[in-house]
Amino acid sequence: MTAIPWRRARARALPLTGALLACALLAGPAAAQRRPTPPAFPVDPRIRAAVDAISTDRLRATEEKLVSFGTRMTLSDTLSATRGIGAARRWIYATLEGYSRACGGCLEVRYDPHDVVIQRFPGKPHAHVVNVVARLRGRTDPDRVIVVSGHYDSCLCSVNQEDSTSDAPGEDDDGSGTAAVLELARVFSERFPRGLDGTILFATVAAEEQGLYGSQGLAQELTADSTLDIEADITNDIVGNVRGQKGGVDSTTMRVFGGLPDDGPAQQLARYAVQAARTYLPRFGVSFIERLDRIGRGGDHMPFWRDGIAAVRFSETLENYLHQHRPEDRADVNFPYLRHVAQVNAATIGSLAAAPRAPTGLRLRRIIPSGGVDWDLSWAAVPDAPDLAGYELTIRRTTEPFVTRVVPVGNVTAYTLRDTQADDLWLGVRSVDREGHRSLVRSFMPPQPLPAALAARPRAR
Repeated sequence: MTAIPWRRARARALPLTGALLACALLAGPAAAQRRPTPPAFPVDPRIRAAVDAISTDRLRATEEKLVSFGTRMTLSDTLSATRGIGAARRWIYATLEGYSRACGGCLEVRYDPHDVVIQRFPGKPHAHVVNVVARLRGRTDPDRVIVVSGHYDSCLCSVNQEDSTSDAPGEDDDGSGTAAVLELARVFSERFPRGLDGTILFATVAAEEQGLYGSQGLAQELTADSTLDIEADITNDIVGNVRGQKGGVDSTTMRVFGGLPDDGPAQQLARYAVQAARTYLPRFGVSFIERLDRIGRGGDHMPFWRDGIAAVRFSETLENYLHQHRPEDRADVNFPYLRHVAQVNAATIGSLAAAPRAPTGLRLRRIIPSGGVDWDLSWAAVPDAPDLAGYELTIRRTTEPFVTRVVPVGNVTAYTLRDTQADDLWLGVRSVDREGHRSLVRSFMPPQPLPAALAARPRAR
């Protein structure tokens, strides 16, 4: 077979089965304006229709309902029909059940309970934490699961973290993420009542504000099931505000946080979200932040990330810390902006669920007789992919954020890459189906952890 050497040149599209692929990706919205790029993925009309179907009015109605419960604090009233976290979760369940009835039972809706002890409260109270989840089962690969979540609990943590009775509207944090997840469940159940290739799990999780208890329980439950491949997790947290606390306004960009390691699962998912957004929302920018979360903060993607799953956080660009965890967190959400964030979700999870699994069993070997610049690459064939077209190698310099070259290699599981200084590059491989859907990229060179002795060495002061 013919190997294609690495050259330092302008990236160019390399078509596979007639599908157009962008081989050059840029780092942010400003860069994209300086040098426009073609779509990262071929446009799927079904995903296009789902992206367009996200409704601003539906998002607003959901937010208004969530705020109407007064408080959704984890330890708030669970018996009232109109106030507290119990009323909120029953309404979420009923809403998802209504979507399922409308699609002929395509959503499997359930409560996901976990009994926890809230360690950060002085009295260490016990709490019955209940997530509400809905599963849209995949058609050809149902054991491959993509999780999309938002947390429906709220708090007055910046005032009194144990206050379970005062109003804690939590419109942006995180009514916005919860509204996005419910709207995604509605649209995907309507547009894909028979599912996509992989399974999508729509999750509204609880007790995020007290220590990620709901998402931690869900992650443990899913990863304990050896029959499942948890391919990705996206959490939507604080995704509706466009005004900063010092008066700035940004309604045209959002952030995706992807934690270390570089070229690991989380950062590959973050890059994938940027590509999906560029395909379906080219005028809305998604900034890839190479960090697990904001400084000193956390989110519901973290329990999945700790298990080695591709897990990222979607968040607004401008946060108002003077409103978060306070009674002032009401009337903050810009609903056209929230619609764009929900559309980025739809583009990302739709593209992933329609694609084949990512390759596994990657191996890389330097060919010494070549002078060390030829490489034997291999991977395992992807199962449960009847429409698999083949694979693509991806290449980027370690100093660049996105893939700059793609090499289609066909439906093979081994390839020789010649004349390539791979020590200076990240090499990966992804699966492609006949319609041009791309899987996540898997890296041939996963970073190694520091040796224990070195990691334990005290820092210089």
